[in-house]
Amino acid sequence: MRSIWRGDLSFGLVNVPVKVYSATESHDRSSHQVDSADGARIRYRRVREGTDTEVEFSKIANAYESESGERVVLTKDDLAMLPVNKSPEISILEFVPIDQVDPIYFDKPYYLEPASKSAKAYVLLAKALETTERLAIANFTLRSRTRLAALRVIDGVMTLQTLLWPDEVRVPDFDFLSSDVEIRDQELDMAASLIETMASDFDPSQFEDTYQVELGKLIEARADGSQAFSESEEEPADDDSEVADLLAALRASVKGRGRDVDDDTEEKPAAKKTAKKKAAKKAAPRRAAG
Repeated sequence: MRSIWRGDLSFGLVNVPVKVYSATESHDRSSHQVDSADGARIRYRRVREGTDTEVEFSKIANAYESESGERVVLTKDDLAMLPVNKSPEISILEFVPIDQVDPIYFDKPYYLEPASKSAKAYVLLAKALETTERLAIANFTLRSRTRLAALRVIDGVMTLQTLLWPDEVRVPDFDFLSSDVEIRDQELDMAASLIETMASDFDPSQFEDTYQVELGKLIEARADGSQAFSESEEEPADDDSEVADLLAALRASVKGRGRDVDDDTEEKPAAKKTAKKKAAKKAAPRRAAG
Protein backbone atom coordinates (compact mmCIF):
# COMPACT_ATOMS: atom_id res chain seq x y z
CA MET A 1 0.00 0.00 0.00
CA ARG A 2 1.06 3.57 -0.59
CA SER A 3 0.37 6.21 2.03
CA ILE A 4 -1.78 9.13 0.88
CA TRP A 5 -0.91 11.52 3.70
CA ARG A 6 1.35 12.04 6.69
CA GLY A 7 0.36 13.74 9.90
CA ASP A 8 0.51 13.80 13.68
CA LEU A 9 -2.10 12.16 15.84
CA SER A 10 -2.35 14.41 18.89
CA PHE A 11 -4.08 13.98 22.24
CA GLY A 12 -3.14 16.11 25.21
CA LEU A 13 0.57 16.87 24.96
CA VAL A 14 1.30 13.62 23.10
CA ASN A 15 1.98 13.60 19.36
CA VAL A 16 2.10 10.33 17.41
CA PRO A 17 3.49 10.65 13.85
CA VAL A 18 1.43 8.50 11.49
CA LYS A 19 1.08 7.60 7.85
CA VAL A 20 -2.45 7.45 6.45
CA TYR A 21 -3.60 4.74 4.03
CA SER A 22 -6.93 4.17 2.35
CA ALA A 23 -8.37 1.08 4.06
CA THR A 24 -10.65 -0.01 1.22
CA GLU A 25 -10.45 -0.57 -2.51
CA SER A 26 -12.99 -1.37 -5.18
CA HIS A 27 -13.08 -4.86 -6.68
CA ASP A 28 -15.36 -3.78 -9.55
CA ARG A 29 -14.08 -4.61 -13.03
CA SER A 30 -12.78 -1.60 -14.90
CA SER A 31 -14.57 -0.62 -18.08
CA HIS A 32 -14.99 2.25 -20.50
CA GLN A 33 -17.99 3.49 -22.42
CA VAL A 34 -18.38 2.60 -26.11
CA ASP A 35 -20.95 2.95 -28.87
CA SER A 36 -23.08 -0.20 -28.69
CA ALA A 37 -23.36 -0.24 -32.50
CA ASP A 38 -19.68 -0.73 -33.31
CA GLY A 39 -17.73 -0.52 -30.02
CA ALA A 40 -16.14 2.85 -30.80
CA ARG A 41 -14.78 4.55 -27.65
CA ILE A 42 -16.88 7.34 -26.18
CA ARG A 43 -15.01 10.45 -25.05
CA TYR A 44 -16.23 13.34 -22.93
CA ARG A 45 -15.07 16.91 -23.41
CA ARG A 46 -15.60 20.01 -21.29
CA VAL A 47 -17.19 22.51 -23.64
CA ARG A 48 -18.95 25.83 -23.25
CA GLU A 49 -22.73 25.50 -23.29
CA GLY A 50 -24.18 26.21 -26.71
CA THR A 51 -20.78 25.98 -28.41
CA ASP A 52 -18.17 23.37 -29.34
CA THR A 53 -15.35 25.32 -27.66
CA GLU A 54 -13.41 23.14 -25.21
CA VAL A 55 -12.40 24.72 -21.90
CA GLU A 56 -9.11 23.84 -20.19
CA PHE A 57 -9.52 22.23 -16.79
CA SER A 58 -7.37 24.89 -15.12
CA LYS A 59 -9.82 27.58 -16.26
CA ILE A 60 -12.94 25.89 -14.88
CA ALA A 61 -14.47 27.53 -11.80
CA ASN A 62 -17.42 26.61 -9.56
CA ALA A 63 -20.72 28.48 -9.46
CA TYR A 64 -22.63 28.58 -6.16
CA GLU A 65 -25.95 30.12 -5.23
CA SER A 66 -26.09 32.65 -2.40
CA GLU A 67 -28.92 32.76 0.14
CA SER A 68 -30.51 35.54 -1.90
CA GLY A 69 -30.40 33.41 -5.05
CA GLU A 70 -27.50 35.23 -6.67
CA ARG A 71 -24.98 33.15 -8.60
CA VAL A 72 -21.46 33.42 -7.22
CA VAL A 73 -18.46 32.15 -9.21
CA LEU A 74 -15.44 30.99 -7.19
CA THR A 75 -12.13 30.01 -8.74
CA LYS A 76 -9.63 27.53 -7.33
CA ASP A 77 -7.61 30.49 -6.01
CA ASP A 78 -10.70 31.78 -4.21
CA LEU A 79 -11.30 28.39 -2.57
CA ALA A 80 -7.64 28.20 -1.56
CA MET A 81 -8.21 31.34 0.57
CA LEU A 82 -10.62 29.54 2.90
CA PRO A 83 -9.25 29.69 6.47
CA VAL A 84 -9.47 25.92 6.98
CA ASN A 85 -6.95 24.19 9.20
CA LYS A 86 -4.05 23.27 6.93
CA SER A 87 -2.01 21.75 9.75
CA PRO A 88 -1.11 18.06 9.20
CA GLU A 89 -2.64 17.17 12.54
CA ILE A 90 -5.32 14.70 13.52
CA SER A 91 -6.58 16.32 16.68
CA ILE A 92 -8.41 14.12 19.18
CA LEU A 93 -11.28 16.10 20.71
CA GLU A 94 -12.85 13.58 23.08
CA PHE A 95 -13.30 9.90 23.88
CA VAL A 96 -16.83 8.47 23.74
CA PRO A 97 -18.40 5.04 24.39
CA ILE A 98 -18.35 2.86 21.28
CA ASP A 99 -22.11 2.26 21.29
CA GLN A 100 -22.88 6.00 21.20
CA VAL A 101 -21.71 6.41 17.59
CA ASP A 102 -24.37 5.01 15.28
CA PRO A 103 -22.88 3.21 12.23
CA ILE A 104 -25.06 5.36 9.96
CA TYR A 105 -22.50 8.15 10.50
CA PHE A 106 -19.55 6.02 9.30
CA ASP A 107 -18.08 7.09 5.97
CA LYS A 108 -14.62 6.20 4.62
CA PRO A 109 -12.01 4.29 6.66
CA TYR A 110 -8.26 4.95 6.72
CA TYR A 111 -5.50 2.89 8.32
CA LEU A 112 -2.89 4.65 10.43
CA GLU A 113 0.68 3.33 10.57
CA PRO A 114 3.37 4.57 12.98
CA ALA A 115 5.67 6.95 11.10
CA SER A 116 8.37 7.19 13.80
CA LYS A 117 11.15 4.72 14.61
CA SER A 118 9.46 3.80 17.88
CA ALA A 119 5.87 2.54 17.79
CA LYS A 120 5.43 2.71 21.58
CA ALA A 121 3.16 5.77 21.70
CA TYR A 122 1.06 4.35 18.85
CA VAL A 123 0.65 0.95 20.49
CA LEU A 124 -0.04 2.55 23.88
CA LEU A 125 -2.93 4.62 22.49
CA ALA A 126 -4.32 1.63 20.58
CA LYS A 127 -4.30 -0.59 23.68
CA ALA A 128 -5.81 2.20 25.79
CA LEU A 129 -8.68 2.56 23.32
CA GLU A 130 -9.33 -1.19 23.42
CA THR A 131 -9.13 -1.35 27.20
CA THR A 132 -11.55 1.53 27.79
CA GLU A 133 -13.90 0.41 24.96
CA ARG A 134 -14.12 3.95 23.64
CA LEU A 135 -13.78 5.73 20.32
CA ALA A 136 -11.69 8.84 19.88
CA ILE A 137 -13.53 11.65 18.09
CA ALA A 138 -11.10 13.72 16.04
CA ASN A 139 -10.99 16.29 13.31
CA PHE A 140 -8.43 16.82 10.57
CA THR A 141 -8.07 18.34 7.13
CA LEU A 142 -7.74 16.12 4.07
CA ARG A 143 -7.63 17.53 0.54
CA SER A 144 -8.51 20.99 1.85
CA ARG A 145 -11.68 19.81 3.55
CA THR A 146 -12.27 19.60 7.28
CA ARG A 147 -13.34 16.13 8.38
CA LEU A 148 -14.85 14.69 11.54
CA ALA A 149 -13.68 11.18 12.32
CA ALA A 150 -13.82 8.33 14.81
CA LEU A 151 -10.57 6.63 15.75
CA ARG A 152 -10.94 2.95 16.60
CA VAL A 153 -8.76 -0.16 16.66
CA ILE A 154 -9.21 -3.00 14.16
CA ASP A 155 -6.91 -6.03 14.55
CA GLY A 156 -4.33 -3.93 16.38
CA VAL A 157 -4.31 -1.14 13.76
CA MET A 158 -5.72 2.29 14.57
CA THR A 159 -8.34 3.08 11.97
CA LEU A 160 -9.60 6.57 11.26
CA GLN A 161 -13.22 6.40 10.09
CA THR A 162 -14.49 9.67 8.68
CA LEU A 163 -17.97 10.58 9.90
CA LEU A 164 -20.84 12.25 8.13
CA TRP A 165 -21.82 15.63 9.56
CA PRO A 166 -25.16 15.62 11.42
CA ASP A 167 -26.97 17.56 8.69
CA GLU A 168 -25.85 14.97 6.10
CA VAL A 169 -27.94 12.23 7.74
CA ARG A 170 -31.60 12.45 6.81
CA VAL A 171 -34.31 12.16 9.43
CA PRO A 172 -36.69 9.31 8.46
CA ASP A 173 -40.19 10.67 7.95
CA PHE A 174 -42.49 7.78 7.11
CA ASP A 175 -46.23 7.48 7.70
CA PHE A 176 -46.00 4.09 9.43
CA LEU A 177 -43.96 5.59 12.29
CA SER A 178 -46.98 7.53 13.48
CA SER A 179 -49.49 4.72 12.93
CA ASP A 180 -50.53 2.20 15.56
CA VAL A 181 -49.41 -1.19 14.23
CA GLU A 182 -50.75 -4.05 16.34
CA ILE A 183 -48.27 -6.87 16.96
CA ARG A 184 -49.53 -10.00 18.70
CA ASP A 185 -47.37 -11.65 21.36
CA GLN A 186 -47.37 -14.91 19.41
CA GLU A 187 -46.07 -13.13 16.31
CA LEU A 188 -43.30 -11.43 18.26
CA ASP A 189 -42.29 -14.69 19.94
CA MET A 190 -42.24 -16.57 16.65
CA ALA A 191 -40.21 -13.82 14.98
CA ALA A 192 -37.72 -14.03 17.85
CA SER A 193 -37.56 -17.80 17.40
CA LEU A 194 -36.81 -17.36 13.69
CA ILE A 195 -34.03 -14.92 14.52
CA GLU A 196 -32.54 -17.43 16.95
CA THR A 197 -32.52 -20.16 14.28
CA MET A 198 -30.55 -17.82 11.99
CA ALA A 199 -28.20 -16.49 14.69
CA SER A 200 -24.48 -16.74 13.90
CA ASP A 201 -21.12 -15.02 14.32
CA PHE A 202 -20.30 -12.61 11.52
CA ASP A 203 -17.64 -13.94 9.15
CA PRO A 204 -17.28 -11.68 6.08
CA SER A 205 -15.27 -14.35 4.24
CA GLN A 206 -18.46 -16.40 3.91
CA PHE A 207 -19.98 -13.87 1.53
CA GLU A 208 -19.12 -12.93 -2.04
CA ASP A 209 -20.19 -10.30 -4.53
CA THR A 210 -22.41 -12.46 -6.74
CA TYR A 211 -22.88 -9.62 -9.21
CA GLN A 212 -19.14 -9.47 -9.92
CA VAL A 213 -18.95 -13.28 -10.16
CA GLU A 214 -21.79 -13.43 -12.68
CA LEU A 215 -20.41 -10.43 -14.57
CA GLY A 216 -17.09 -12.28 -14.90
CA LYS A 217 -18.90 -15.34 -16.29
CA LEU A 218 -20.74 -13.16 -18.80
CA ILE A 219 -17.53 -11.44 -19.94
CA GLU A 220 -15.65 -14.74 -20.41
CA ALA A 221 -18.63 -16.32 -22.19
CA ARG A 222 -18.93 -13.41 -24.62
CA ALA A 223 -15.17 -13.54 -25.18
CA ASP A 224 -15.29 -17.15 -26.39
CA GLY A 225 -18.71 -16.89 -28.04
CA SER A 226 -20.60 -19.16 -25.65
CA GLN A 227 -23.73 -18.67 -23.58
CA ALA A 228 -23.16 -17.67 -19.97
CA PHE A 229 -26.50 -18.55 -18.41
CA SER A 230 -29.28 -20.95 -19.28
CA GLU A 231 -32.65 -19.36 -19.85
CA SER A 232 -35.15 -20.07 -17.11
CA GLU A 233 -38.61 -18.77 -16.44
CA GLU A 234 -38.79 -16.34 -13.57
CA GLU A 235 -41.27 -17.25 -10.88
CA PRO A 236 -43.85 -14.55 -10.29
CA ALA A 237 -43.25 -12.62 -7.09
CA ASP A 238 -45.69 -13.29 -4.27
CA ASP A 239 -48.07 -10.45 -3.64
CA ASP A 240 -48.20 -9.14 -0.07
CA SER A 241 -51.96 -9.65 -0.04
CA GLU A 242 -51.48 -13.42 -0.40
CA VAL A 243 -49.72 -13.58 2.97
CA ALA A 244 -52.93 -13.57 4.99
CA ASP A 245 -51.52 -14.94 8.24
CA LEU A 246 -48.16 -13.52 9.32
CA LEU A 247 -47.92 -15.98 12.19
CA ALA A 248 -48.35 -18.92 9.81
CA ALA A 249 -45.62 -17.56 7.57
CA LEU A 250 -43.28 -17.17 10.52
CA ARG A 251 -44.09 -20.68 11.77
CA ALA A 252 -43.36 -22.11 8.32
CA SER A 253 -40.07 -20.20 8.21
CA VAL A 254 -38.98 -21.65 11.55
CA LYS A 255 -39.92 -25.16 10.38
CA GLY A 256 -37.96 -24.51 7.20
CA ARG A 257 -34.89 -23.89 9.36
CA GLY A 258 -35.21 -27.38 10.78
CA ARG A 259 -36.85 -26.50 14.10
CA ASP A 260 -39.95 -28.10 15.59
CA VAL A 261 -42.72 -25.66 16.37
CA ASP A 262 -45.43 -26.30 18.95
CA ASP A 263 -48.92 -25.06 18.25
CA ASP A 264 -48.86 -23.28 21.58
CA THR A 265 -46.37 -20.47 20.99
CA GLU A 266 -46.38 -19.68 24.68
CA GLU A 267 -44.23 -22.79 25.28
CA LYS A 268 -41.35 -21.75 23.00
CA PRO A 269 -38.05 -20.67 24.66
CA ALA A 270 -38.37 -17.17 23.24
CA ALA A 271 -41.83 -16.80 24.74
CA LYS A 272 -40.69 -18.19 28.10
CA LYS A 273 -37.77 -15.78 28.15
CA THR A 274 -40.07 -12.84 27.45
CA ALA A 275 -42.49 -13.96 30.14
CA LYS A 276 -39.69 -14.32 32.69
CA LYS A 277 -38.48 -10.80 31.95
CA LYS A 278 -41.98 -9.40 32.41
CA ALA A 279 -42.41 -11.28 35.70
CA ALA A 280 -39.02 -10.10 36.95
CA LYS A 281 -39.92 -6.50 36.23
CA LYS A 282 -43.18 -6.81 38.15
CA ALA A 283 -41.47 -8.50 41.10
CA ALA A 284 -38.56 -6.04 41.28
CA PRO A 285 -38.84 -3.84 44.40
CA ARG A 286 -39.03 -0.11 43.91
CA ARG A 287 -36.21 1.96 45.32
CA ALA A 288 -37.13 4.36 48.06
CA ALA A 289 -37.04 7.99 46.99
CA GLY A 290 -34.48 10.33 48.43
